[in-house]
Amino acid sequence: MTQEFVEFLVEAKRGTYAAQGDDASVRPALPGSKQLEYQRGLYVYRDVYFGMRRFVGQETVYHAGRPMWSMAYAGGLDRSDADSEEIKAVYAFLREAMRLVSAERPYRGPASYRGARYMYACVSVGDLEAFRGAEEIQDNSGLVYRLRFAGGRVDE
Repeated sequence: MTQEFVEFLVEAKRGTYAAQGDDASVRPALPGSKQLEYQRGLYVYRDVYFGMRRFVGQETVYHAGRPMWSMAYAGGLDRSDADSEEIKAVYAFLREAMRLVSAERPYRGPASYRGARYMYACVSVGDLEAFRGAEEIQDNSGLVYRLRFAGGRVDE
């Protein structure tokens, strides 16, 4: 994977879900999904996901119209009794952590990040060619959110 690809991937991740603006939302191709897109030059990033409290999704990067990299993910809130305010707070914190995505680990957020109320942790193995990992958010009473992800290079 080239440095240009890595820079694009980090830029796209910061400019879509992590930014949580409507600029990246497009009409979803799949019923019931949310779809976010980001484009620069010959690169297109597409994130399609289903759900909110519990969700599944897939990110794909295309170059010149051909898929070249993808990551699948699934997770959500670990507490069934979370009210709408807690859901909003957890996902706002998650987006904050995801804006810290780096070129060294361009999958989700940083290895660790602490806010006023929550703590984020992300572990991964592999590289952009083939990887897997997990992220969690905890508060002082324990686990609040968890997600698993895996992906890598796409070849035809």
